[in-house]
Amino acid sequence: MATGGNAIRGTRVGSGPMGEQDHGYHADRIAISYWDGLGNETVRYFAAGLPEEEIPDIIDHPHSGLPAGRDKENPPEIAKAEPYKTHLAYVKERRTDEEAEQLLGDALAQLRERRGQG
Repeated sequence: MATGGNAIRGTRVGSGPMGEQDHGYHADRIAISYWDGLGNETVRYFAAGLPEEEIPDIIDHPHSGLPAGRDKENPPEIAKAEPYKTHLAYVKERRTDEEAEQLLGDALAQLRERRGQG
């Protein structure tokens, strides 16, 4: 005879005398709608007795992944991703040698003043 596990045949593992009311399915809840920048709506449920300050104003929309707010007319803006910069673009942004020397001189002067070496 082959047996597997400790469960008694015909029962669910972990089941017990608890019903839905014991799991909180019948607790009073309020529905809050959230909208993302694309106009998608999602509804979240919170306990009815939860203070207003504990209900989040912004969540991540589960389908689009964008931030979603409670104001339908003014949802959070879609984040604008900056384009990838090449190494050459960073090199072009570097300061000239004269500017670098001036910045270094200013920083050294401030350090000397702080130490009192003036």
